[in-house]
Amino acid sequence: MYRLLSILFLCLFIRCTTNTEVDIIVYNAKVYTADSAFSVVEAFAVKNGMFIDVGKSNEILKRYSAKEIIDAEGKAIFPGFYDSHAHTFLYADLLQQVNLNGSKSITEIVQRLQEYHAKNPEKKWLVGGGWDQNLWEDSSFPTKDSLDKYFPDIPVYLSRIDYHAAVVNSKALHIAQLDSAHQVEGGLIATDSVGNPNGILIDNATALVSRFIPEAVGNELLQHLRQTQDSLFSVGLTSIVDAGLDRNQLDILQKFYAVDSLKIRNYAMLRAEPHNIDRYLRDGVFQSDRLTIRSIKLMADGALGSRGACLLDMYSDTAMTGFLLHAQEEFDRSLKRLASTNYQVCIHAIGDSANRVILDLYGKHLGENNKRRWRIEHAQIVDSADIEKFKRYNVIPSIQPTHATSDMYWAADRLGHERLKNAYAYRKLLDQYGKVAIGSDFPVEHFNPLYGFHAAVARVDKEGFPSGGFQMDQALTREEALRAMTIWAAYACFQEKNRGSIEKGKDADFVILDKDIMTIPLDELRDTKTRRTVIAGESVFVRTDKAEPSQN
Repeated sequence: MYRLLSILFLCLFIRCTTNTEVDIIVYNAKVYTADSAFSVVEAFAVKNGMFIDVGKSNEILKRYSAKEIIDAEGKAIFPGFYDSHAHTFLYADLLQQVNLNGSKSITEIVQRLQEYHAKNPEKKWLVGGGWDQNLWEDSSFPTKDSLDKYFPDIPVYLSRIDYHAAVVNSKALHIAQLDSAHQVEGGLIATDSVGNPNGILIDNATALVSRFIPEAVGNELLQHLRQTQDSLFSVGLTSIVDAGLDRNQLDILQKFYAVDSLKIRNYAMLRAEPHNIDRYLRDGVFQSDRLTIRSIKLMADGALGSRGACLLDMYSDTAMTGFLLHAQEEFDRSLKRLASTNYQVCIHAIGDSANRVILDLYGKHLGENNKRRWRIEHAQIVDSADIEKFKRYNVIPSIQPTHATSDMYWAADRLGHERLKNAYAYRKLLDQYGKVAIGSDFPVEHFNPLYGFHAAVARVDKEGFPSGGFQMDQALTREEALRAMTIWAAYACFQEKNRGSIEKGKDADFVILDKDIMTIPLDELRDTKTRRTVIAGESVFVRTDKAEPSQN
């Protein structure tokens, strides 16, 4: 009996003094958990891809032993960053095309095209994106004449930075059989003085030509998407919202994720047209560990920079109001249909007229106090009479702060100073709904989430312009901005119980930065680097001494 009691006592002692085995321990850190209390802790333990404990370093090290122990050396750690509005296929395409971002003139565009064509003579089309005529001394739109002189025999298609307009050459127009102009619902084929297409296509008209551009497929496409993924990992992104993919693209993603070919978490929106909603509802919601398809993306209007945003009154610099991309009656019918399903609805609305139309239709079909979490993507210009509807109808504002600091140079030209007060009004939107979700809209803007964080709290560009900030009364606090790119972003995708904060039982997605973005001077935010990005306990990016990505 004595021997048996001794053995039992020894077993109990060993059990009480032996650490629990986990996969990862991270300690000696400043961990911003983004939990409801916005707690800051020192350490956490990860097992089977989940956080199983958080607390003080000595307590975590005492309770657990691990295969991998990371001394964070006092660095700041955050939940994995979540981009609430992005376009991975567009960015993957742009990486293989002519990057026209920052070009200062049509002459510079031609030079970049010539250099690219010389290096890639096998390309059957010259495709590029990122031009912005607002940055040019002559802010007029380019035309096909600027391209035909240098590229008479190869089709050219160049997307404007907002992807709501494009300039093409005569060869591309000929391939698309656009030898004469005609009406396009929700779009415009611009014409010259005698009524012939001048090469500028706006909104729905762009598809008349873009559908002829050869697309990457199979392993080539996978390689491009992985290249995009690596870029996102290098800046701390662990989750994204793919804001509008067609059925074919979603099928491709499902195949890639089914065999673990992609690792970033993707909340993919199904892009649809109001008149064919039923066609996209047959398959129902799709949910896996890394890929979710449960939302429908519709487009209400175009963009401010290309004057396609639908405004209540005339543009200040042009005798037009923009336009809805579809008739209001079509949106009404489709939202009535979607309200009877479990799909989330996310609608692109830039102009104050588009926002009014969509908010009123949301209210009509959902009523007040609903739990549907329908979203408005951008909510860029909202009339003061409509701002309270975000609260009344429980509509999530999905915003992109870098749009404010990119557009601020010319937005007053489009809107006038009085109406500009209703634009990029992130504080007003947050005060109404209580949450906002922050995204980048890449490749329209840079994919680095810290650029959006900087724009949200400082309201200045990379050079610190303007002094004192642009409409600083609409700035967010650092805590609000961090929540908007972590836990609130997850909430906007019905994922707040699984990710978005560093808490027990949640996915172990986190990022280690080389500076503490919650305390450093504002002018250091954009220079902050990611040291490590982790998804489900796996380090998908580690910065080396040469600051090159390391894929594990």
